[in-house]
Amino acid sequence: MNELDWVTKGTDGFEDELKRLEKAYSFVTTGTIGNSATGKPISFARIGTGPFRWHFNGACHANEWITTPLLTRFVVEYAEAISGKKTFWGKSSEDLLARNSLFVVPMLNPDGVALARHGLTDDHPFSEGLYQWNRGSNRFHRWKANARGVDLNDQFPAYWEEEASRRGVTSPCARDYGGLGPLSEPEAAALVAFTERNDFHAVIALHTQGEEIYWNYRGAEPPESRVWAERMALAAGYRAVYLEGSDAGYKDWFIHRFGRPGFTVEAGWGRNPLPTDGFEELYDDIARLLAEALDCSPAATGRR
Repeated sequence: MNELDWVTKGTDGFEDELKRLEKAYSFVTTGTIGNSATGKPISFARIGTGPFRWHFNGACHANEWITTPLLTRFVVEYAEAISGKKTFWGKSSEDLLARNSLFVVPMLNPDGVALARHGLTDDHPFSEGLYQWNRGSNRFHRWKANARGVDLNDQFPAYWEEEASRRGVTSPCARDYGGLGPLSEPEAAALVAFTERNDFHAVIALHTQGEEIYWNYRGAEPPESRVWAERMALAAGYRAVYLEGSDAGYKDWFIHRFGRPGFTVEAGWGRNPLPTDGFEELYDDIARLLAEALDCSPAATGRR
């Protein structure tokens, strides 16, 4: 596939791609973690049954939808490398498989992505509200929120009240409204339940843009978080950044809840939505970063 094929396949048809992998490879399973505000399924793929459980997710923010084909392509190429017993971005794919179970949610916010990519349709269940929340415009290419005008990365129960006060946004809109309370939105609640159910050892939330990796949260992160972030940053040519003054994100909640490594990766550089003509270069960086993340897992772990 060329880059435009991947962008199209990775957003409008990525579920079919995941199902194809499940049929082709015994080490791939797929399913859903729940449904969006309009009832769309939120799909995931799992590769392997190794002892260390990694989770990657993308398209939390609608106008960052390019993260969906990035993650989809990564999953496809990782599965193909395992099947062919080939190296994967300089790593032994067989070794990574033996050490890791990888759970990937390529598109957390399917309603928002549909708006950002295709605009508002007359039969949308929230069409009247969305038109008003978008300041009377039918152009949704910069929309970040879900279909109810809630920013999903301000939805998690990690000092949610402080983030809401800092944002100062009190009603649905394109970005930065944290909702009526933490986990009020089905997408965020589904991700929390999925995380709790699978007891992940480490997570990456893939966003755009800035070429940065945020690895800390209020001192609750373990010592290996900075080391791993620096390894991933070196692999991708990104910066590992100590971040303060931000709460209620998914990686914030994960670190706060479990005290385990959690990362927000800001892929690429520019203005969201990132242009598709840079997809191949963007993927090269992100694939190296994610492969390095898998290689950070210990050779053996007693964690269950």
